[in-house]
Amino acid sequence: MKSFNELGLGSEIYQAIEKLGFKEPTQIQAGSIPKIMSGDDVIGESATGSGKTLAFGCGIIQHTMPKAGIQALVLTPTRELAEQVKGSLKEFSSFKNLRIMAVYGGVSINPQIEGLTRADVVVATPGRLLDHLERRTIDLSRVSILVLDEADRMFDMGFIDDVERIIRACPKKRQTLCFSATISPDIKRLANRYMKEPNLVSAVKQVDPSKLSQCYYDVVPNKKLSLLTNLLEDERSGLVMVFCNTRKTTDFVVKNLKANRVSAIAIHGGLSQNKRENTMDMFNNAKFGVLVCTDVAARGLHIDNVSHVYNYELPSDPKDYVHRIGRTARAGESGKVINLLCSHDHDNFTRILREYDEFAVKKMQMPQLRKIVVKMQPQRIAGRSSRPMHGSRGSGPMHGNRRRWS
Repeated sequence: MKSFNELGLGSEIYQAIEKLGFKEPTQIQAGSIPKIMSGDDVIGESATGSGKTLAFGCGIIQHTMPKAGIQALVLTPTRELAEQVKGSLKEFSSFKNLRIMAVYGGVSINPQIEGLTRADVVVATPGRLLDHLERRTIDLSRVSILVLDEADRMFDMGFIDDVERIIRACPKKRQTLCFSATISPDIKRLANRYMKEPNLVSAVKQVDPSKLSQCYYDVVPNKKLSLLTNLLEDERSGLVMVFCNTRKTTDFVVKNLKANRVSAIAIHGGLSQNKRENTMDMFNNAKFGVLVCTDVAARGLHIDNVSHVYNYELPSDPKDYVHRIGRTARAGESGKVINLLCSHDHDNFTRILREYDEFAVKKMQMPQLRKIVVKMQPQRIAGRSSRPMHGSRGSGPMHGNRRRWS
């Protein structure tokens, strides 16, 4: 592995790296930084938590000058990631005094309009950036570096047309960097259309398979909440993430966990920006042990010390499952994934196992469940996914996949 002083970094960024205590570059950093510093277009394939912000941050800091207008633009799929990237870039540029601001919806646009007149680097979500373009309150004519961060997630969220409009609003003479957990056909098409002979740099997954165990429980729908509560009460673990597919299910789960004295907090797209930021601060500082969330928290956000990931519901896209379980078993630590399956989860789970046939997921025996307090009925919240259904056995993916499930 190369050291940072072998990557061609400028003095300001190297001083910041030393101050932050980074000892050696990650795989994605070692592979991409030399190409980024030389001005090449790069497609970086790497998981969340692999260090890609520092990778593209080195190029931004090296080639951006203070008080010279907006020279670098970073697009991210979510508000949380925009704030996180802004914070990281500020740390990395502490010896250069760049003006870095985040631009996203859900907050007043007026302070952003004022701040954009002084910004050197902008980190933005596509929708709000388009608002500024339409209002003519942002000038992209000096942009020399464009970064698409978590590009596959942006496209999954339906931002591909917005992203292309923003790319076309930037100067053609620029460096384009695209970082993504997976290289989808949409990303390949975008690269062919808007990037100049991009270098592909791939990093291995950060999750250590030898440290990650996966299991599932087959449970009738009206016992799923009870099973989750009992498992969390009995588990002595670090931080726990519980994934749901919808905001309503997330609210239902967290309210009932709290009613049963489980230290839980929720995050999803329906919360205000301040609430989401406070939630992440409290969870990262271990003030709450359980984060109940939608996939907004599965991608991009930096969360350390997650020991357990629970899938209260299974996602329909197998890639989302991989991103969820990638929150644990990092940096040499062990991790566990627990899937709570009832009849309507079977199709999604079969799809996941078909896509990732190397996964070994062990079936667990149902424990004796203690009674729990239920504050609201799930059918009022989650619709079809929480209505009691008869006969979870004998249908669904147990047939034809028995070997992989046991």
